Amino acid sequence: MRKLAGSRLLLLVVLASLLISLCACTGDTAPTTPGSTGTAAQTGEPSDGGSVTVGISQEIDSLDPHKAVNAGSSEVLFNVFEGLVKPSPDGGVISAVASDYTVSDDGLTYTFTLRDGVTFHSGEKVTVEDVVYSLERCAGSENEGTPLISAFSNVTGIAAPDDRHIVVTLSKASLEFIYSITSAFVIPAGSGDGIAADPVGTGPFRYVSYAPQESLVVERYDGYWGTPAHLDQVTFRIFKSGDTMVMSLKSGGVDMAIHVPNTMSSELEGSFTIQEDTMKLVQALYLNNTVKPFDDVRVRQALCWAIDVGEIIDFVCDGHGVATGTSMYPAFTKYFMPELAQAYPTDGSKAKSLLADAGYPDGFEMTITVPSNYPQHVQTAEVIAEQLKAVGVTATILPVEWESWVKDVYRGREFQTTVCGIAASDMTAREMLVRYMTEDRKNFIGFSDSEYDQALNTALSSVDDAEQTAAYKRAEAILSEQAASVWLQDLCDLAVLKPGLEGMTFYRTYVLDMSTIKFAG
Repeated sequence: MRKLAGSRLLLLVVLASLLISLCACTGDTAPTTPGSTGTAAQTGEPSDGGSVTVGISQEIDSLDPHKAVNAGSSEVLFNVFEGLVKPSPDGGVISAVASDYTVSDDGLTYTFTLRDGVTFHSGEKVTVEDVVYSLERCAGSENEGTPLISAFSNVTGIAAPDDRHIVVTLSKASLEFIYSITSAFVIPAGSGDGIAADPVGTGPFRYVSYAPQESLVVERYDGYWGTPAHLDQVTFRIFKSGDTMVMSLKSGGVDMAIHVPNTMSSELEGSFTIQEDTMKLVQALYLNNTVKPFDDVRVRQALCWAIDVGEIIDFVCDGHGVATGTSMYPAFTKYFMPELAQAYPTDGSKAKSLLADAGYPDGFEMTITVPSNYPQHVQTAEVIAEQLKAVGVTATILPVEWESWVKDVYRGREFQTTVCGIAASDMTAREMLVRYMTEDRKNFIGFSDSEYDQALNTALSSVDDAEQTAAYKRAEAILSEQAASVWLQDLCDLAVLKPGLEGMTFYRTYVLDMSTIKFAG
């Protein structure tokens, strides 16, 4: 690991170590057994049954699957709701409520065949009327502002010619449409806003209860059409602090936890099963391009030259994160451009020169707003603040509750800079890049570039895979050239399970599939 620059940054490391030591003094670190919450006997064979409590670090913003915005909500609701098709772990799509589908030669008509025997958690059979209602709801104005609205902007018709088929017509062919509708979950016709109070889906688990800012409880749905879940019940327990979540894990309050900072892995090794992947998101210092001084590309580029991404990865992820350089993470193998991570090698002299050209020879003051429930983002903000001092920029860190971050930063655009992660709800490059188009309602940083918009429009309208890929890559390069933000990394992601639990499956999207988790025999 490279040495961290500056005595103040060294102090941060010491303080972080002390915090970890304090956490290690609380709770029993001896291995726990599945007997505390599970019913599986130690037979040597995997067993069904039992209940599990899972620690999650993000509040659920809505139980309405068509209106949930944050990735953490979609991650959990994946267990309750399904669409006509759903994502597979390898980044593809597999059949779900639809048993199969066909696409017309011109690419404009998708015909889905409704699977026999699919029922809602109420026991009612899923009908084509339910599917049409759900798809129209995703495309309708009541869903304005959520990720699905842009995916359905190309839809001109949704119809059910008989009681087994649903026909979706597009205005123009799309290579990505089938991936987009993995998030178009099927709900009962006429549910309206009531679906948020009584979430009824078709997934392997059904809703039991929800206590805001505390927990969500689901149980296995025995009428599920597909491979049933192993566990009887799952409680998702919401933590506002990663430290508190780890403490609860160690004391037996939770049986597994996700998105655990890998700087805490040393506390858990030997007592828990730790599985590592990347988080499937892009962490960045996101800059509000509409406010001074970040409306000047020279200032944005100066920050890119001043910030040492490798040092951040070393400090926050013990070297396990993957530098991105733009708004695309490595799981998007076809579109990921690792060379962009080298576009701004750390150079304080270049940073100072650009700041001087922009009229800030002595630097300036700025605020980094950061959601306090994500220790990785808080730690990243701390490292960035220390690094920027070297070029005369004074950064004040403003930790806020997640709900405030969504309200004031993401929706209200009331911020200068923020450290957070942006994830995709489906495996489309569109989902990661359309949010920087000038008129897109998800463009919370206010980035605007006509060449970028043109590149995205070319990609979105293309039916040639090579042409589309080239257009998306050009768009990524523009984001880097214009330094729309300071792109950092796809964070290292740890899932921690107590002994006796197995079956964790990592997806290429932000998904937590609890149907595969089970107690070992």
